[in-house]
Amino acid sequence: MRGSVSRIVRFDNEEEFIDEMQAVFDVFSELSSRYGGGDVIEGIILWDTIGIQDDEGIKIFRVGEFQMVRGSLNLPVEKIFTLERFFDEMESKWDELSVEDIKYFVDLMNESLGEERVYYDAYDLGLERGEAYIVINLRSLQYLDHVVDVEDRDAFEWALSTLMKYI
Repeated sequence: MRGSVSRIVRFDNEEEFIDEMQAVFDVFSELSSRYGGGDVIEGIILWDTIGIQDDEGIKIFRVGEFQMVRGSLNLPVEKIFTLERFFDEMESKWDELSVEDIKYFVDLMNESLGEERVYYDAYDLGLERGEAYIVINLRSLQYLDHVVDVEDRDAFEWALSTLMKYI
């Protein structure tokens, strides 16, 4: 991650933030594939991002997405049902759910599974509700800034200004 910086960013509207970051990521990815260079946004961890280790690797998702991820987990069915029970409980408390609550549930899940399979880095990063941890590759950003043609300059400038809005 040489040339990268990381920062905790805050947002008021979570859906807007996610939509804008996806669009920014898409623009930078398209420009990087067209002009060469690496990914400008190397990663984003939202306050409710959780990882689950299955037999194939770690699957990353948000608390409310368990139903969609459930089918992709390569785990014995009893472990999936155990996880589902806890995720259903968290989702039922969504409006008042805090980072500390999620950490508590993750600890309970790992205890119930009898092994550490569920990871929650947002707590360790010090995130709160309405925050994300973002990793930006400054070298890739600077490279694109120097090589992007006039025809792609507006898209580059839009992506950069949208990213900077949160930083």
